Amino acid sequence: MDMRKFHFHLFALMLIHCFMISYAMIARNLTTDQHALLEFKNQIFDPHNILTDNWTTTTSACNWIGVSCAIKHRRVRALNLSNMDLTGTIPSHLGNLSFLDSLNLKNNNFRGHLPTAMGQLSRLKFIELSFYFFSGEITSWLGMLNKVLYLSLANNNLTGTTP
Repeated sequence: MDMRKFHFHLFALMLIHCFMISYAMIARNLTTDQHALLEFKNQIFDPHNILTDNWTTTTSACNWIGVSCAIKHRRVRALNLSNMDLTGTIPSHLGNLSFLDSLNLKNNNFRGHLPTAMGQLSRLKFIELSFYFFSGEITSWLGMLNKVLYLSLANNNLTGTTP
């Protein structure tokens, strides 16, 4: 009888331990996503204060405007900030959104180069970056994104060919 209780308690303890590890990993990963998005927000100008008022640490990143999260992992899977008049440069922190499969930043006023860290976004299937002021060569890291089904870089100042 005592052995049964021991096994039951041991099993319950192991179950709780597994739950705690899983929860910690989900929380840590969503924190990574939230940090990446907050860095993005900090490097852009938001003239309508849409992100300024909505993207705060008091709210889960999954509830932010323009952000969609996967149900299973609660990780950022889509970012749609099109037509928001945002200005600035895209920071390399965006490359930390490892579950991102859709990126739509169309019709804003971003400038400069696309950060090479975006080449880490191996799950990307949809990339809409048209109507910007991006300049320079089309980056070779685009060729590493082998799941991309749609890519638009129209109306930018980019040169070269897509890999």
